[in-house]
Amino acid sequence: MSPAPEDLSDAAWAAALAALPAMGPGRLRALLGQWSPPEAWRRVAQGRAASHPTVSEACGRERSKVAAAWSRAATELDVSGHWSAHREAGVEVLVRGAAGYPEVLVDDHEAPSVLFARGDPEALGRRRVAIVGTRTCTHYGAEVAGELGRDLAAAGVAVVSGLALGVDGAAHAGALAASGAPPVGVVGSGLDVVYPRAHARLWARVASEGLLLSEAPLGARPEPWRFPVRNRVIAALAEIVVVVESHPRGGSLHTVDAALVRDIPVMAVPGSIRSPASVFPNALLADGCAPVRDALDVLVALGLSSAPPKAATDLRPPPEGDAVAVLAALGGEPASLDEVVSRTRLAPGPASLALARLEGDGWVAGRGGFWESRATGSARLTP
Repeated sequence: MSPAPEDLSDAAWAAALAALPAMGPGRLRALLGQWSPPEAWRRVAQGRAASHPTVSEACGRERSKVAAAWSRAATELDVSGHWSAHREAGVEVLVRGAAGYPEVLVDDHEAPSVLFARGDPEALGRRRVAIVGTRTCTHYGAEVAGELGRDLAAAGVAVVSGLALGVDGAAHAGALAASGAPPVGVVGSGLDVVYPRAHARLWARVASEGLLLSEAPLGARPEPWRFPVRNRVIAALAEIVVVVESHPRGGSLHTVDAALVRDIPVMAVPGSIRSPASVFPNALLADGCAPVRDALDVLVALGLSSAPPKAATDLRPPPEGDAVAVLAALGGEPASLDEVVSRTRLAPGPASLALARLEGDGWVAGRGGFWESRATGSARLTP
């Protein structure tokens, strides 16, 4: 049975305000900066909230249109039922200034007024590093993101990311594989609206083994505007932001800007000057950001004195014979069979056999006539 409106908590009214149409973080912050959640709701329902100068400024030129939409939606929303749905789904509603709200965000100049959470809030009590990058990462980018996530988590550092395809998902998958510090996912939809759908299992694991956060209530769709504003939360939660791969106009730009405004250090993974996915991190390095060769570089930047052990023993059989030369010839860039033959001076037959053996053992990956090394790892982390 849903509670009566007069019995509802501030969190229930704040969750209802967050569910109103055109209610972005800035507008919600303006409302709750003036009134308590119940009073803000009353003024919104009466169509009077947008007349306040601060709220009016947040609404901009659309003030009248927004006020009408809020008032109409407020009369239609069952606040008690909305609150009960969140409680039944195991979603906590965290209001800035109230108990349970993440301490790291309290004093942020763009702190979310309301956060929806599922999982273990103690994850935010760990040291925290954000790993971000493009959805369309290369095999190299995915592999590096996974290794960083794995080794940082193994060292007790919580990996913060957005659970998107590409770098985000690889970083979180790596963190989960380490069975170390719990990961933190910050998403751009309601916690019941998994996006992307391909990451349904990853979402579930982060929620059960770590912490999921969103500024959006249940049912909120992954609208495009939610992701740039989500990225500021990722930055604000982190002690360091690591960019693995990103195109010049990718979403990582928003995260980096948010970090720099907050004096949060930004580090970047070097990549090929010929790779479009490495344009942004390489530019960051040229501008003076510290490079990330592996997790140890990040741990040193965090001031952690001890290097972690590798999260798992490498069970691949070591290359032998021609395979040693072939693996060395691949280096960090994909190569065709002809290029391998040229670099090793092996005949095509032995070179091809060595590549097949290396692929079977997990040392290389063949894609579209090119071969790419998977030999990168965490050698510097070995105690």
